Amino acid sequence: MFYNLLKYVLLGPLLRLAFRPRIEGLEHVPSSGAAIVAGNHLSFSDHFLMPAVLKRRITFLAKAEYFTGPGLKGRLTAFFFHSAGQIPVDRSGKEAGQAAIREGLGVLGKGELLGIYPEGTRSHDGRLYKGKVGVAAMALKAGVPVVPCAMIGTFEAQPPGRKIPRVHPVVIRFGEPLDFSRYAGMENEKAILRAVTDEIMYAILSLSGQEYVDRYAADVKAAEAGREAEEKRRAPRMPRR
Repeated sequence: MFYNLLKYVLLGPLLRLAFRPRIEGLEHVPSSGAAIVAGNHLSFSDHFLMPAVLKRRITFLAKAEYFTGPGLKGRLTAFFFHSAGQIPVDRSGKEAGQAAIREGLGVLGKGELLGIYPEGTRSHDGRLYKGKVGVAAMALKAGVPVVPCAMIGTFEAQPPGRKIPRVHPVVIRFGEPLDFSRYAGMENEKAILRAVTDEIMYAILSLSGQEYVDRYAADVKAAEAGREAEEKRRAPRMPRR
């Protein structure tokens, strides 16, 4: 109930008024039945803008950190994300990927829409990064279509580190559903999972027009953070007076 209150009364109208998003291809999202909506991830705002324009409820897999913050603020944040249809997923450890797949299959098993960002994390520079194969595993195991989605303009509206979005034109573009029934029963084959994931990412790329990077975003972020730390360590220190 609180999901509908957020979408239709509290948050949804405010988001649509502030961003005035242009919606393209909404007819490609199935009106009923289970499906995956796979999108690029450019901004914290993505979590709320896409659900605000969809006619159906959509459940996203979200990082567990959103639900485990300390104190009153942490509890309120967890309540908000639960109410907004987010499911916490622990992304650490060997079982992280399998846990996410189990949660996603649970949503699809109820005939609902599942939202997922195959990149696994927000893009820190506006480019599109290599997708992780969990989206393919869920699509093949559940036997559901995948609707590619491109968020355009949300990076400029709320880049990393910016808490309050600025007003900026936003386009939310949905592509034709991708049918992977030809791979039925092959969900445990690594080459098939990679091929399906790459097809999904190419569809997102065609919709978004982003520059593509054939590396995982988390690896690139970690490498850049390491270089920055090393540069700081090597930087000459000013002598104390």
